[in-house]
Amino acid sequence: MGASSSSPCKIEVRIEHSLNQKEEEFVARRRKTVQQSLKKLYIYAPLNKVPNIALLGSGGGERAMVGLLGSLVELQKTGLLDCILYLSGVSGSTWCMASLYQESDWSTKLGTVKDKIIQRLNGPAVSMTDAIIKWINYCYGTDYQNLTYFWAAMVITTYVKEIDERTVTDQWKEHSKDPFPIYTVIDKHCKQSRRGDPWFEITPYEAGYSLIGAFVETSSFGSKFENGCKTKNQPENDMLYLQALCGSALADEEENKKFIWEKMKGLSPPNIEILEWLPKQNETSWIWGKTYNFLYNMKDERVPAALLKSETREYEDAGLLLNSPYFSVLRKERDIDLIISLDFSDGDPFMTVKKAAEMCKELNIPFPEVKIHKQDVKKPKDFYVFKGRNAPTVIHIPLFNVINCGDDIETWRNKYATFQGPYSDKMIADLMKVARKNITNITLKLLEEICEVTETKCFSNVRMHNFL
Repeated sequence: MGASSSSPCKIEVRIEHSLNQKEEEFVARRRKTVQQSLKKLYIYAPLNKVPNIALLGSGGGERAMVGLLGSLVELQKTGLLDCILYLSGVSGSTWCMASLYQESDWSTKLGTVKDKIIQRLNGPAVSMTDAIIKWINYCYGTDYQNLTYFWAAMVITTYVKEIDERTVTDQWKEHSKDPFPIYTVIDKHCKQSRRGDPWFEITPYEAGYSLIGAFVETSSFGSKFENGCKTKNQPENDMLYLQALCGSALADEEENKKFIWEKMKGLSPPNIEILEWLPKQNETSWIWGKTYNFLYNMKDERVPAALLKSETREYEDAGLLLNSPYFSVLRKERDIDLIISLDFSDGDPFMTVKKAAEMCKELNIPFPEVKIHKQDVKKPKDFYVFKGRNAPTVIHIPLFNVINCGDDIETWRNKYATFQGPYSDKMIADLMKVARKNITNITLKLLEEICEVTETKCFSNVRMHNFL
């Protein structure tokens, strides 16, 4: 696959434009659930014509975390949640996903799971001592320094209010009735150089580059590789670190580094020589998301040369390039018919879908044309549908809109800023209501679009046969 057959070691890197076999098996099982759910909604389709539906959660800090949770609760209430095949997130939405997948088969008991998550978010913060110990445990024994360790222990814990030491693969062992989760980040070097593939996904089975089709088992992501062979085993990163990796967007990187430096200098717990972990302020080698490159020194022409030369790579919040995980579900082999995009972004409420369309055009990936009226940018509605030939239907749902917020959209946006501290009890409750109201208001429209893509999939071959 990536090395000659005479290689003395086991090749653990997969270079293929296909789904992991275990994911294929999951999709086959999940499709039966989707078929039954559609039937309850009076939408009928043979098993091989059931539409593949992906739900996307954008970034947006705690606003995205709470917004996604509220949206999912209402989707479950309306019977639409079991129609979803994939659940993919960026940044703050991955914080919600990490919390959900702690619970086995969470989608079957979402009311209880929601209450448990909200209770935790309203509860006490992780103690400073526990956070510092966690940070030092991350740093101990590694070959490089990584600011994401600090971000996980000292920043993410202030929002999610827990230290989740389970892994993606640990979590998935207890799930059989939930949508398939896809956590997304980007490769910083590919983003900056515009070479290779910046879109990187982490699923319960594999982690790797979505578009070029280069993957390694998730349990081995972070281990040291050369020419496709593992040379040094590293434990799989835990969920707290993954949430930091996914949610590391910085408004101003240099200013945030100064903030982190000052915060670290102020730490002086007893019996912990904290300063030995600190970089020198003016000659720091600390970087974000540094991880061993599983493609290092591979001999495979299918992989861009830019991804083969460095022993390590750096990964960061996908929101720094595109604040919604479109490219994780636009893999041709996932064959998605309908994308439902929940957008919790700041600023232009259509930036993610417009940018996705532009990028897809550059990459020759099928995506519908996106046209937005100028007045909608300041006063967005709650439901937009974009359709194109041989492309998935895309539904775009802005969190704050004229339907659920009236004339107070800017008030809501200002109240729930991305980079503010953890939300109060009342803020969380109010945001949950707005997110749930959004889904309640558009349930019939969602049903209509699901019905249409199902009908199109069922009869497209018949129509083509008659035409010929």
